[in-house]
Amino acid sequence: MTGTSTSDLLDKTSGALVDALAGRRISSLELTEALIARIEDRDREINAVVVRDFDRARQAARAADARLARGERLPLLGLPMTVKESNQVEGLPSTWGAPAFSGWIAPEDAEAVQRLKAAGAVIVGLTNVPPMLADWQSTNPVYGRTSNPWDPSRSPGGSSGGAAAALAAGMTPLELGSDIGGSIRVPSALCGVFGHKPTYGLVPTRGHTPPGTDGVPVPLAVVGPMARCTADLERALGVLAGPGSDEASGMAFTLAPAPRKALADYRVLVITEHPLTPTDGEIAGAVDNLARRLEALGAAVSRSSDLLPDLSAQHAVYQPLLNIAISRGAPGATPPDAHAYMDLLDAQLAFRRRWAALFEAFDVVITPTFGVTAFPHEDGPETYARTLRVNGSDTPYYAQLGWPAVALLPNLPATALPIGLSRQGLPMGAQVIGGWMQDLATIRFAGLLEQEFGGFIPPPARRPG
Repeated sequence: MTGTSTSDLLDKTSGALVDALAGRRISSLELTEALIARIEDRDREINAVVVRDFDRARQAARAADARLARGERLPLLGLPMTVKESNQVEGLPSTWGAPAFSGWIAPEDAEAVQRLKAAGAVIVGLTNVPPMLADWQSTNPVYGRTSNPWDPSRSPGGSSGGAAAALAAGMTPLELGSDIGGSIRVPSALCGVFGHKPTYGLVPTRGHTPPGTDGVPVPLAVVGPMARCTADLERALGVLAGPGSDEASGMAFTLAPAPRKALADYRVLVITEHPLTPTDGEIAGAVDNLARRLEALGAAVSRSSDLLPDLSAQHAVYQPLLNIAISRGAPGATPPDAHAYMDLLDAQLAFRRRWAALFEAFDVVITPTFGVTAFPHEDGPETYARTLRVNGSDTPYYAQLGWPAVALLPNLPATALPIGLSRQGLPMGAQVIGGWMQDLATIRFAGLLEQEFGGFIPPPARRPG
């Protein structure tokens, strides 16, 4: 399959591409070459795929074609894709956007990357990040700036901003991101794609650590899939999920099925206000409109609950735990007091129990993913001195941590999905939060919303006509 038909096929879902490969309607090498050509064409303005491994990708594609010819079938066999630069890929740099780590080459694949490759994926390259993954932009001194495909003057988000931009621009059908402060979900919202923050511990994070470190999993931190539809999130999570190699011996693992089949059957709590996070009125209105449409379909929708934990008190535990987690491995970081750290873990457990009680009464919780749409690139002061304009007022940059953190401290799964465009024509997003290990519930509920209300919309530059 060549020419226009091959180019058109690149815009299909990962599932459709795997089916086309299995049906021998296209070869992995043809698909990989087409994706490489698209990256070389479209990435000039965006700068999302900052490490390119095209020669090895061609070799892997030829090997996949040989396996397909023998009749082998795997969930991602022959599928070309990219992964976030902070996920180690053997033989490629993993700098975390920090000049101190320039030139460091990963000696082996991260465990999640191993699972993608074992499922047949062909890794074409790595996507951009901010320094030490600590920004909602994806600009760093090593690789430069990534721009949003919807408007190159704006941020694609961070820290998986290169991943989200590549997805939105059609330069990859699937991505592997990471999330400790919204880093999967925020870029998904700003670029209009889908992302899933798994339950903490569901996907092994070994190999997603600052260069030269290898120890216990970092609190709060997860790796997870990003895609252009929920079906692809579920396909990828099926490959990625399960105990890591250090814990897997003697264990069997199965994710709990989604509790409901139709939107009308769900019990939904919708939250549009956060005590610490200013939220654009248009985004809050879009989430409220989603709630109204769910009510019209027969879902049991509540807009408040006494079971909801105090989000301010929860954030007061999350913030210092985050600071400890993101400083690990950073040059010049100061270790925390051990007893103070254990006190934070005790407080985290108390909030986890409160959320468990809430999910006895509700199946899912819906909130905005982020309080603003894609914002202009900011090269000014340090991130803590920056502001974001919300409802006509300048607000602290990191006040926006509130919405992503709702799911982070209690270790809960959260699926980000696009819910429409703002008056400026920029994507707006919501997140679906579920109970512990209820990852299929949040993905499939988001999938029902996708079917009912529409899903991925390509940026204007990619639309026909």
